[in-house]
Amino acid sequence: MKKGIIGAGNWIVDIIKTIDRFPAVGELCNILSQEVAGGGGPCNVLFDLAAMEVDIPLYAVGRIGVDGNGDYLYNEISKRKINSDFIIRDATKPTSYTDVMSGNGKRTFFSSRGANANLDYEDFVNVNIDAKIFYLGYLLLLDKLDSADPEYGTVGAKVLNLMQQKGYKTLVDFVSEAPEKFRRVVKASLPYIDYLVINEIEAGNTFEEKIRLDDDSLDFAAMERVAVKFFEAGVKELVIFHYPEGAFVMKKGEKGQTFNSAAIDAENIVGTNGAGDAFCAGVLYGLHEDLPIEQTIAIANWSAVCNLSSPSASGGARPLKLMQ
Repeated sequence: MKKGIIGAGNWIVDIIKTIDRFPAVGELCNILSQEVAGGGGPCNVLFDLAAMEVDIPLYAVGRIGVDGNGDYLYNEISKRKINSDFIIRDATKPTSYTDVMSGNGKRTFFSSRGANANLDYEDFVNVNIDAKIFYLGYLLLLDKLDSADPEYGTVGAKVLNLMQQKGYKTLVDFVSEAPEKFRRVVKASLPYIDYLVINEIEAGNTFEEKIRLDDDSLDFAAMERVAVKFFEAGVKELVIFHYPEGAFVMKKGEKGQTFNSAAIDAENIVGTNGAGDAFCAGVLYGLHEDLPIEQTIAIANWSAVCNLSSPSASGGARPLKLMQ
Protein backbone atom coordinates (compact mmCIF):
# COMPACT_ATOMS: atom_id res chain seq x y z
CA MET A 1 0.00 0.00 0.00
CA LYS A 2 1.37 3.40 -1.03
CA LYS A 3 2.24 5.75 1.81
CA GLY A 4 3.76 9.22 1.78
CA ILE A 5 3.33 12.75 0.47
CA ILE A 6 5.70 14.43 -1.99
CA GLY A 7 5.88 18.23 -1.79
CA ALA A 8 7.33 19.89 -4.89
CA GLY A 9 7.65 23.44 -6.17
CA ASN A 10 8.65 26.71 -4.51
CA TRP A 11 11.18 26.64 -1.66
CA ILE A 12 11.54 30.13 -0.28
CA VAL A 13 13.04 31.94 2.68
CA ASP A 14 10.40 34.29 4.07
CA ILE A 15 11.64 37.43 5.81
CA ILE A 16 8.52 38.38 7.74
CA LYS A 17 8.17 41.96 8.92
CA THR A 18 5.22 42.71 11.19
CA ILE A 19 4.21 46.32 10.56
CA ASP A 20 1.86 48.70 12.34
CA ARG A 21 -0.01 49.70 9.16
CA PHE A 22 0.13 49.54 5.37
CA PRO A 23 1.32 52.97 4.23
CA ALA A 24 0.37 54.80 1.05
CA VAL A 25 3.09 55.33 -1.56
CA GLY A 26 5.71 57.68 -0.16
CA GLU A 27 4.60 57.22 3.45
CA LEU A 28 6.34 55.47 6.32
CA CYS A 29 5.28 52.63 8.60
CA ASN A 30 6.98 51.05 11.60
CA ILE A 31 8.43 47.52 11.62
CA LEU A 32 7.37 46.03 14.97
CA SER A 33 9.22 42.72 14.63
CA GLN A 34 11.03 40.54 12.11
CA GLU A 35 11.63 36.82 11.78
CA VAL A 36 12.99 34.41 9.17
CA ALA A 37 11.14 31.24 8.23
CA GLY A 38 10.71 28.78 5.40
CA GLY A 39 8.04 29.55 2.84
CA GLY A 40 6.51 28.44 -0.44
CA GLY A 41 3.85 25.81 -1.05
CA PRO A 42 5.74 22.53 -0.49
CA CYS A 43 7.76 23.98 2.37
CA ASN A 44 4.64 25.17 4.17
CA VAL A 45 2.52 22.04 3.69
CA LEU A 46 5.34 19.63 4.56
CA PHE A 47 6.42 21.67 7.62
CA ASP A 48 2.79 21.82 8.75
CA LEU A 49 2.38 18.06 8.32
CA ALA A 50 5.62 17.45 10.19
CA ALA A 51 4.40 19.66 13.06
CA MET A 52 1.09 17.78 13.10
CA GLU A 53 3.14 14.69 14.07
CA VAL A 54 1.30 12.36 11.75
CA ASP A 55 2.89 9.06 10.76
CA ILE A 56 3.30 9.83 7.07
CA PRO A 57 6.64 9.82 5.16
CA LEU A 58 7.31 13.29 3.70
CA TYR A 59 9.49 14.02 0.65
CA ALA A 60 10.79 17.39 -0.58
CA VAL A 61 11.42 18.19 -4.25
CA GLY A 62 12.80 21.51 -5.50
CA ARG A 63 15.78 23.79 -6.02
CA ILE A 64 17.62 25.99 -3.54
CA GLY A 65 20.80 27.98 -3.94
CA VAL A 66 24.29 27.28 -2.66
CA ASP A 67 24.16 30.08 -0.12
CA GLY A 68 23.22 30.87 3.46
CA ASN A 69 19.50 30.90 2.76
CA GLY A 70 19.83 27.53 1.05
CA ASP A 71 21.70 26.14 4.04
CA TYR A 72 18.94 27.43 6.31
CA LEU A 73 16.18 25.69 4.29
CA TYR A 74 18.15 22.47 3.96
CA ASN A 75 18.74 22.35 7.72
CA GLU A 76 15.07 23.08 8.45
CA ILE A 77 14.00 20.26 6.12
CA SER A 78 16.41 17.83 7.81
CA LYS A 79 15.39 18.96 11.31
CA ARG A 80 11.81 17.91 10.57
CA LYS A 81 12.94 14.51 9.25
CA ILE A 82 11.64 15.28 5.75
CA ASN A 83 13.44 13.37 3.00
CA SER A 84 15.68 15.78 1.05
CA ASP A 85 17.10 13.43 -1.59
CA PHE A 86 15.39 15.42 -4.37
CA ILE A 87 16.37 18.90 -3.20
CA ILE A 88 18.85 20.22 -5.77
CA ARG A 89 21.51 22.74 -4.72
CA ASP A 90 21.67 25.13 -7.68
CA ALA A 91 24.87 27.19 -7.92
CA THR A 92 23.60 29.34 -10.79
CA LYS A 93 20.96 31.25 -8.80
CA PRO A 94 20.46 32.35 -5.20
CA THR A 95 17.83 30.75 -2.97
CA SER A 96 14.44 32.30 -3.55
CA TYR A 97 13.30 34.73 -0.87
CA THR A 98 10.28 36.87 -0.11
CA ASP A 99 9.86 39.98 2.01
CA VAL A 100 6.49 39.46 3.71
CA MET A 101 4.80 42.56 5.13
CA SER A 102 2.23 41.46 7.68
CA GLY A 103 -0.11 43.56 9.80
CA ASN A 104 -3.76 44.11 10.74
CA GLY A 105 -4.66 40.66 9.41
CA LYS A 106 -3.32 41.51 5.95
CA ARG A 107 -0.15 40.70 4.04
CA THR A 108 1.83 41.83 1.00
CA PHE A 109 4.70 39.97 -0.69
CA PHE A 110 7.85 41.17 -2.45
CA SER A 111 9.36 38.07 -4.03
CA SER A 112 12.66 37.16 -5.71
CA ARG A 113 12.32 34.09 -7.97
CA GLY A 114 15.88 32.81 -7.53
CA ALA A 115 16.56 29.08 -7.88
CA ASN A 116 12.85 28.24 -8.14
CA ALA A 117 12.92 29.65 -11.67
CA ASN A 118 15.18 26.76 -12.74
CA LEU A 119 12.94 23.91 -11.54
CA ASP A 120 12.28 21.88 -14.71
CA TYR A 121 10.79 18.65 -16.05
CA GLU A 122 14.09 16.75 -15.78
CA ASP A 123 14.13 17.34 -12.02
CA PHE A 124 11.12 15.02 -11.67
CA VAL A 125 12.16 12.16 -13.94
CA ASN A 126 14.04 10.27 -11.20
CA VAL A 127 11.46 10.88 -8.48
CA ASN A 128 10.44 7.27 -7.90
CA ILE A 129 9.09 6.90 -4.36
CA ASP A 130 6.42 4.60 -2.99
CA ALA A 131 4.31 7.63 -2.03
CA LYS A 132 0.58 8.19 -2.43
CA ILE A 133 0.11 11.90 -3.24
CA PHE A 134 2.19 14.36 -5.28
CA TYR A 135 1.62 18.01 -4.30
CA LEU A 136 2.79 20.80 -6.64
CA GLY A 137 2.72 24.47 -5.68
CA TYR A 138 2.82 27.12 -6.74
CA LEU A 139 2.27 27.09 -10.45
CA LEU A 140 2.46 30.66 -11.81
CA LEU A 141 5.61 31.20 -9.72
CA LEU A 142 7.79 28.54 -11.38
CA ASP A 143 9.19 30.02 -14.58
CA LYS A 144 10.21 26.87 -16.44
CA LEU A 145 7.16 24.87 -15.37
CA ASP A 146 4.92 27.77 -16.44
CA SER A 147 6.56 27.96 -19.87
CA ALA A 148 4.87 26.62 -23.00
CA ASP A 149 5.06 22.97 -24.04
CA PRO A 150 3.92 21.98 -27.56
CA GLU A 151 2.13 18.81 -26.43
CA TYR A 152 0.84 19.54 -22.92
CA GLY A 153 0.38 23.30 -23.06
CA THR A 154 2.84 23.96 -20.25
CA VAL A 155 5.84 22.13 -18.80
CA GLY A 156 4.00 22.00 -15.48
CA ALA A 157 1.18 20.04 -17.11
CA LYS A 158 3.78 17.67 -18.55
CA VAL A 159 5.22 17.15 -15.05
CA LEU A 160 1.77 16.42 -13.61
CA ASN A 161 1.11 13.88 -16.35
CA LEU A 162 4.45 12.23 -15.55
CA MET A 163 3.55 12.01 -11.87
CA GLN A 164 0.17 10.48 -12.66
CA GLN A 165 1.88 7.94 -14.89
CA LYS A 166 4.13 7.04 -11.95
CA GLY A 167 0.99 6.23 -9.96
CA TYR A 168 0.66 9.29 -7.72
CA LYS A 169 -2.54 11.20 -7.07
CA THR A 170 -1.83 14.83 -7.94
CA LEU A 171 -2.88 17.83 -5.86
CA VAL A 172 -2.16 21.32 -7.15
CA ASP A 173 -2.23 24.86 -5.78
CA PHE A 174 -1.80 28.11 -7.69
CA VAL A 175 -1.17 31.76 -6.89
CA SER A 176 -3.00 34.76 -8.28
CA GLU A 177 -1.41 36.24 -11.39
CA ALA A 178 -2.31 38.40 -14.37
CA PRO A 179 -5.62 36.97 -15.72
CA GLU A 180 -4.30 35.97 -19.16
CA LYS A 181 -1.30 34.06 -17.75
CA PHE A 182 -3.44 32.61 -14.95
CA ARG A 183 -5.98 31.10 -17.31
CA ARG A 184 -3.32 29.77 -19.70
CA VAL A 185 -1.30 27.97 -17.04
CA VAL A 186 -4.24 26.77 -14.98
CA LYS A 187 -6.30 25.41 -17.86
CA ALA A 188 -3.33 23.52 -19.34
CA SER A 189 -2.83 21.71 -16.02
CA LEU A 190 -6.42 20.74 -15.25
CA PRO A 191 -6.52 17.41 -17.19
CA TYR A 192 -3.62 16.15 -15.04
CA ILE A 193 -4.99 17.14 -11.61
CA ASP A 194 -6.79 14.69 -9.33
CA TYR A 195 -7.41 17.10 -6.47
CA LEU A 196 -7.59 20.88 -6.95
CA VAL A 197 -7.33 23.10 -3.85
CA ILE A 198 -7.46 26.87 -4.49
CA ASN A 199 -9.04 29.97 -3.01
CA GLU A 200 -12.30 31.47 -4.20
CA ILE A 201 -10.65 34.36 -6.08
CA GLU A 202 -8.39 32.06 -8.09
CA ALA A 203 -11.32 29.74 -8.80
CA GLY A 204 -13.41 32.57 -10.20
CA ASN A 205 -10.55 34.02 -12.22
CA THR A 206 -10.06 30.75 -14.08
CA PHE A 207 -13.46 31.01 -15.77
CA GLU A 208 -14.03 34.78 -15.44
CA GLU A 209 -16.76 34.34 -12.81
CA LYS A 210 -17.17 36.46 -9.67
CA ILE A 211 -17.42 34.27 -6.60
CA ARG A 212 -16.58 37.04 -4.15
CA LEU A 213 -19.11 39.79 -4.89
CA ASP A 214 -18.65 43.55 -4.60
CA ASP A 215 -20.28 43.60 -1.16
CA ASP A 216 -17.74 40.93 -0.06
CA SER A 217 -20.41 38.22 0.13
CA LEU A 218 -19.97 34.79 -1.48
CA ASP A 219 -21.99 33.61 -4.46
CA PHE A 220 -22.49 29.90 -3.76
CA ALA A 221 -24.36 29.33 -7.02
CA ALA A 222 -21.30 30.67 -8.85
CA MET A 223 -19.10 28.28 -6.86
CA GLU A 224 -21.22 25.38 -8.03
CA ARG A 225 -20.99 26.50 -11.66
CA VAL A 226 -17.23 27.03 -11.50
CA ALA A 227 -16.61 23.66 -9.82
CA VAL A 228 -18.54 21.91 -12.61
CA LYS A 229 -16.44 23.78 -15.17
CA PHE A 230 -13.26 22.53 -13.51
CA PHE A 231 -14.43 18.94 -13.89
CA GLU A 232 -15.47 19.58 -17.48
CA ALA A 233 -11.96 20.95 -18.12
CA GLY A 234 -10.32 17.79 -16.81
CA VAL A 235 -10.01 17.67 -12.99
CA LYS A 236 -10.40 14.02 -12.08
CA GLU A 237 -11.85 13.63 -8.58
CA LEU A 238 -12.19 16.59 -6.22
CA VAL A 239 -12.41 20.40 -6.24
CA ILE A 240 -12.03 22.44 -3.05
CA PHE A 241 -12.32 26.22 -2.76
CA HIS A 242 -11.13 27.68 0.55
CA TYR A 243 -11.92 31.12 1.91
CA PRO A 244 -11.85 32.80 5.35
CA GLU A 245 -15.46 31.82 6.07
CA GLY A 246 -14.91 28.12 5.33
CA ALA A 247 -14.74 25.87 2.28
CA PHE A 248 -16.73 24.60 -0.69
CA VAL A 249 -16.18 20.98 -1.75
CA MET A 250 -17.40 19.09 -4.78
CA LYS A 251 -16.64 15.51 -5.71
CA LYS A 252 -16.97 14.65 -9.38
CA GLY A 253 -20.54 13.75 -10.25
CA GLU A 254 -21.91 14.97 -6.92
CA LYS A 255 -23.48 18.15 -5.60
CA GLY A 256 -21.26 20.65 -3.83
CA GLN A 257 -21.08 21.00 -0.05
CA THR A 258 -20.22 24.06 2.04
CA PHE A 259 -18.42 23.98 5.38
CA ASN A 260 -18.16 26.92 7.76
CA SER A 261 -15.07 27.66 9.83
CA ALA A 262 -15.19 29.07 13.35
CA ALA A 263 -15.20 32.86 13.60
CA ILE A 264 -11.88 34.27 14.83
CA ASP A 265 -11.59 37.60 16.65
CA ALA A 266 -9.34 39.96 14.72
CA GLU A 267 -7.21 40.67 17.79
CA ASN A 268 -6.30 36.97 17.94
CA ILE A 269 -4.93 36.94 14.38
CA VAL A 270 -1.16 37.46 14.42
CA GLY A 271 -0.72 36.84 10.67
CA THR A 272 -2.42 35.18 7.72
CA ASN A 273 0.74 34.22 5.82
CA GLY A 274 0.46 30.52 4.89
CA ALA A 275 -3.13 30.05 6.05
CA GLY A 276 -4.15 28.58 2.69
CA ASP A 277 -1.20 26.19 2.78
CA ALA A 278 -2.10 25.13 6.33
CA PHE A 279 -5.62 24.37 5.07
CA CYS A 280 -4.08 22.39 2.21
CA ALA A 281 -1.91 20.42 4.65
CA GLY A 282 -5.06 19.32 6.45
CA VAL A 283 -6.64 18.30 3.16
CA LEU A 284 -3.55 16.31 2.22
CA TYR A 285 -3.66 14.46 5.52
CA GLY A 286 -7.35 13.63 5.16
CA LEU A 287 -6.96 12.43 1.58
CA HIS A 288 -3.90 10.38 2.42
CA GLU A 289 -5.76 8.67 5.27
CA ASP A 290 -8.99 8.23 3.24
CA LEU A 291 -11.00 10.15 5.84
CA PRO A 292 -14.59 11.28 5.21
CA ILE A 293 -14.72 14.70 3.58
CA GLU A 294 -16.41 16.24 6.66
CA GLN A 295 -13.52 15.14 8.87
CA THR A 296 -10.95 16.19 6.28
CA ILE A 297 -12.33 19.74 6.06
CA ALA A 298 -12.61 19.98 9.85
CA ILE A 299 -8.90 19.16 10.13
CA ALA A 300 -8.06 21.58 7.31
CA ASN A 301 -9.99 24.43 8.95
CA TRP A 302 -8.39 23.68 12.32
CA SER A 303 -4.94 23.70 10.71
CA ALA A 304 -5.66 27.07 9.07
CA VAL A 305 -6.85 28.55 12.39
CA CYS A 306 -3.67 27.34 14.12
CA ASN A 307 -1.68 29.12 11.43
CA LEU A 308 -3.22 32.47 12.34
CA SER A 309 -1.40 32.44 15.69
CA SER A 310 1.99 33.11 14.05
CA PRO A 311 3.30 35.66 11.53
CA SER A 312 5.30 32.93 9.74
CA ALA A 313 3.82 30.51 7.20
CA SER A 314 4.05 27.40 9.41
CA GLY A 315 5.01 28.65 12.87
CA GLY A 316 1.50 28.12 14.24
CA ALA A 317 1.22 24.45 13.26
CA ARG A 318 0.45 22.06 16.14
CA PRO A 319 0.25 18.29 16.74
CA LEU A 320 -3.01 16.89 15.42
CA LYS A 321 -3.67 15.22 18.78
CA LEU A 322 -4.36 18.71 20.22
CA MET A 323 -7.33 19.24 17.91
CA GLN A 324 -10.50 19.51 19.99
